[in-house]
Amino acid sequence: MFSNTEMSLKVTGIDFLKSQNTQQHHTDGYNIKNLVVRRGQPFQVQVSLNRELRPADKLSLRFGIGENPMKNRGSLLSLKPEREDFNGWKISVVKKNGKECLLSVTSSPNAPVGKYNLHVKTGTDIYKPENGAIYLLFNPWCEDDVVYMANEAQKKEYVLNDTGYIYVGSAYSIYDRPWNFGQFEEFILDACMYLLDKSKLSLNDRRDPANVSRAMSALVNANDDNGVVLGNWSGNYINGTSPMDWIGSVTILQNYYKTKKPVRYGQCWVFAGVLNTVMRCLGVPSRCVSTFDAAHDTEENLRVDIYLNEKGEKLNSLSFDSVWNFHVWNDVWMKRTDLPNGFDGWQAIDSTPQEQSQGRFQCGPCPVKAVREGDVYLPYDSKFVYAEVNADRVYWVVKKVNGKEKYFKVGMETQAIGKNISTKAVGQNRREDITKEYKYPEGSKEERMSMQRAYSFIQPSGLMPRSGYASTIQTLGGNTQPLVLKEPVTKTGLQLEITNTEALYPGNPLEMAITVKISAPGNWTVDLTGSCQLQYYTGKVKANLGTIKETINLEGTSEMQIPLKIAPDAYMKTLSSVEDDVLILVTAIAEVKETNDKLTKETSMRFEYPPITIQMPEIAKLYNDFTCAFIFKNKLNVILENCKLLVEGLGLLKMTTFEQGDIMPGRIMKSEIICTPTRLGEKKIVAKLISNQIKGISTEKAITITK
Repeated sequence: MFSNTEMSLKVTGIDFLKSQNTQQHHTDGYNIKNLVVRRGQPFQVQVSLNRELRPADKLSLRFGIGENPMKNRGSLLSLKPEREDFNGWKISVVKKNGKECLLSVTSSPNAPVGKYNLHVKTGTDIYKPENGAIYLLFNPWCEDDVVYMANEAQKKEYVLNDTGYIYVGSAYSIYDRPWNFGQFEEFILDACMYLLDKSKLSLNDRRDPANVSRAMSALVNANDDNGVVLGNWSGNYINGTSPMDWIGSVTILQNYYKTKKPVRYGQCWVFAGVLNTVMRCLGVPSRCVSTFDAAHDTEENLRVDIYLNEKGEKLNSLSFDSVWNFHVWNDVWMKRTDLPNGFDGWQAIDSTPQEQSQGRFQCGPCPVKAVREGDVYLPYDSKFVYAEVNADRVYWVVKKVNGKEKYFKVGMETQAIGKNISTKAVGQNRREDITKEYKYPEGSKEERMSMQRAYSFIQPSGLMPRSGYASTIQTLGGNTQPLVLKEPVTKTGLQLEITNTEALYPGNPLEMAITVKISAPGNWTVDLTGSCQLQYYTGKVKANLGTIKETINLEGTSEMQIPLKIAPDAYMKTLSSVEDDVLILVTAIAEVKETNDKLTKETSMRFEYPPITIQMPEIAKLYNDFTCAFIFKNKLNVILENCKLLVEGLGLLKMTTFEQGDIMPGRIMKSEIICTPTRLGEKKIVAKLISNQIKGISTEKAITITK
């Protein structure tokens, strides 16, 4: 006879075989003690027992999720070897070797994502292993997962790449801002799990990336749920970090996880950078998308009204709609099982708090194909996203007539909104233009059909704005009908072009030019009004710098260039006093006296800066220190006050700030730091220089870490 002690089977240990499982699941990058696996794909665990496993023994693995896991709620799964699957999960014995038993577990490809606690039950005994929490993520490598992505290079970019660029500036001068997503860094996965719990999504909702991405778009902003980042566009960031000072998501998410309080402050690229980190961390392919001249159309009438004074200067106070020089959101990749066929693939989500949707500041997922086809009735928020890339821009001049303000329409652009839609190219450090994914070519038959389709769902006159603050404003000019789909063709073929004739360095005169072109035969008199202003990227004007008014005569097909020059004294004080990156806005209004042709054009340009260079070896060995130097020469004619150098390298060095004081014209700044590589492969160092006069010169350099 066996003694009782020998008869009862007990578990003495469990090995999560972390190294082999995480390599197979593409999760070996996560800096965490626990096992991280992806759903729908087998992983193995080795169970050690106090004796050999016999056919009559009862052994089960129990996976529990949430506070109080229960079988009848689906939050506790009890899996027995060789039994038919339970909720799409299955478990089998791979091999038995004495007291060791190797088990293979396959979760369901639509299992709820999150943190599962694993216990092993043998008879009445329950074994609870140390670090027994297993993190289960979405799986773009599994064909049965709705986030499945076939292309290997795309998965490497959109799921596994922890660095990248966010494109900013203006349509006239796009530049890249390096950003560290850092989805594998310490505490980032835990921060994402905390957000999942905080979202209060039901277990069932956690199966679907559409629900999860919508919830995350709400939680990455602090509005209405104490989420991750607090937005601030006021220009005053005294009790927080200026949005310009971040170079990645890691510090933000780590601080949030530590304090459980919103991190101050963000603007659109910060929200998009953090949301990209969260989605990649959870296993959903994700990319940051920048749109230049993005409309914020509060009245959802596909029209943005811009008001100018008689000098041609843009007025802030009258415009409730606005055109942002750029706006950054995210695309996430998934099959949309909740929609008719044809809307799988990229879905736009946006965590910048602009408008409420279903009572919360959240936006998306909206199928990018629905935006292109004009199917703006589809969930979620497709009207809003459609307007961001398709609205018309209408210019009005406000004039005083007999003591009363009157509005005169001086121009309209139908192809000015939603330009140069950009993301980082797959596997390359360059910008990829994805405008064609969001819209058909301007002027094409498909574009016209798509626009007519969109207009059939958007009833401009009766629609109330989605947030209360603009609901009392009647559109000036009264006409809220959709405007004509084509730009008015002028009788004289009048055209305007705005360029800079010298590099736009802070401290130098700003030298620009407005070119007036006419293509019709005859003698023409043109009244030209031009203005130069500093504006924030949200389209809000900060300062008026100067105006010109000229009457010119043109004969036949000809053109004339009118210079517009702004002295440094006119703008340097403003430039030094603002915390944000400001752009130079030039607006021109031309009127042909003989025909009454009117045309308005605006162009935003960014200041140009000398570069920072990084000096370091191209290759270094794991855990062997190397020196990295940052060099900057102030080639500008101004003192750069209160300079700060921010540097970070994932797997190389933590976020570090060097106070550099003032850098005089012609002086060279050099800083050195010792780096210790802790991870293999290609790693990047990102550096950013900030001062009162310049709000961010960024650079980066890659290094390969070998064994």
